[in-house]
Amino acid sequence: MNVYLGSDACKTFKVQTVYFQEINVNFAFSEDQEALRKVVKDFLNAKSDEATVRELMDTESGYDAAVWTQMAEQMGLQGLVIPEEFGGSGYSFVELIVVLEEMGRRLICAPYFSTVVLGSQTLLHSGDEAAKAAYLPGIASGETIATLAYTEPNGRWDESAITATATKSGDSWTIDGTKLYVLDGHIANLIITAARTEAGVSLFAVDGEAAGLTRTALSTMDQTRKQARLEYAGVPATLIGTDGTGWDTISTVLDLAVVALAAEQVGGGQEVLEMAVQYAKDRVQFGRPIGSFQAIKHKCADMLLEVESAKSAAYYAGWCASELNEELPSVASLAKAYCSEAYFHAAAENIQIHGGIGFTWEHPAHLYFKRAKSSELLFGDPTYHRELLAQRIGI
Repeated sequence: MNVYLGSDACKTFKVQTVYFQEINVNFAFSEDQEALRKVVKDFLNAKSDEATVRELMDTESGYDAAVWTQMAEQMGLQGLVIPEEFGGSGYSFVELIVVLEEMGRRLICAPYFSTVVLGSQTLLHSGDEAAKAAYLPGIASGETIATLAYTEPNGRWDESAITATATKSGDSWTIDGTKLYVLDGHIANLIITAARTEAGVSLFAVDGEAAGLTRTALSTMDQTRKQARLEYAGVPATLIGTDGTGWDTISTVLDLAVVALAAEQVGGGQEVLEMAVQYAKDRVQFGRPIGSFQAIKHKCADMLLEVESAKSAAYYAGWCASELNEELPSVASLAKAYCSEAYFHAAAENIQIHGGIGFTWEHPAHLYFKRAKSSELLFGDPTYHRELLAQRIGI
């Protein structure tokens, strides 16, 4: 597989006066990674079909506890990127990209992203060995559902948006404030919370059942990924890492999170592309398949181009994430901006190609459309990331 990010692709980001050097990367998934993809794909086809997704998205918890346990105990998915010393498998971020791409294809209803991407990565990059030893084994075993709570009602994604406060009394900490749009926050056992202390933004471990914590599930457009509002009123918390250095950790985790989300978007984009192409072959009008009409051909060709370009961006970003190299911040924003728009456009065109039936609630096209729109806004929309990209490369 050749992964290519060239100047033409970069121009679609509409970052004026910037021309990226062409990057040629030979990136082929190994046999083991392809075997992992097949195993995960077969598992999700059996456990996350459309009927199951529709059933789970209408529940408050949003997931099947039995399948969650199976994912951990039989598949080892929750511990995929957790080091072996903490009960995981110790694989790289590239393997996680493979898994998330397949999960994006099937719209899996499970707290996987919040737990494995946000929760475990925050712990791994916190530098707190005691916290890692305390929480990572539970995540790897599937016993702990974790999440990261840092976004607040102001809806911003930067450091200045964090206004929740943490107060120290002796050796104990308490948190006051409100967190919003917390992925799976209403069911998480471990809520890693960002709050401001006298030293700056810090991270704290909060028990999901802690006194003073009020959790409310939100009614969202994309019901396949649950979000919650968390209100803290003197909630007891445990400091993770060093007081005042929390934003450094969060910044790294957010870069990893948008790369992971880009992989999900690639999986979803590929699925709606295949859905549209198959319908264009099967649907007959005026005595011939609609895929023979030039307008439909052009739509499918544009979708293919954008999805393949999104793969290039996501795969390269995944490699940067596995290496934690200096390119990660800029490539993460680049991938998030492009993959968000590619997925949303593909999901919208899929509905157009299906015509009237694509607009009905009974058709799966709208499930992908909602996930695409929700993912486009999560962690910052394309405009936000293009601006962030411009800042990161110094313009």
